[in-house]
Amino acid sequence: MAVVVRLRREGRKNRPFFRIVVADRRAARDGKFLEAVGTYDPLLKEGGVHVKLDRVEFWRNQGAQLSETVARIVRTAPSEPTDKAVAPAV
Repeated sequence: MAVVVRLRREGRKNRPFFRIVVADRRAARDGKFLEAVGTYDPLLKEGGVHVKLDRVEFWRNQGAQLSETVARIVRTAPSEPTDKAVAPAV
């Protein structure tokens, strides 16, 4: 099975929103996928990209190919902080 990391289009007309997914190369663009590893909102100037870089690297090590657009997004994506702890509200 050839695996690829690519964009899956969601959102509405004239308001695109994409999920970055790992899928079989033969699956439809918006069809079945193995895992969602991030999101991309092209209409936001800052903060429109959220990628689980560790999961992308895992799938690359398993032989998955990145699409050209996803490769560009991953290169420019800010690394997510691993500590998700939030200070308690007082």
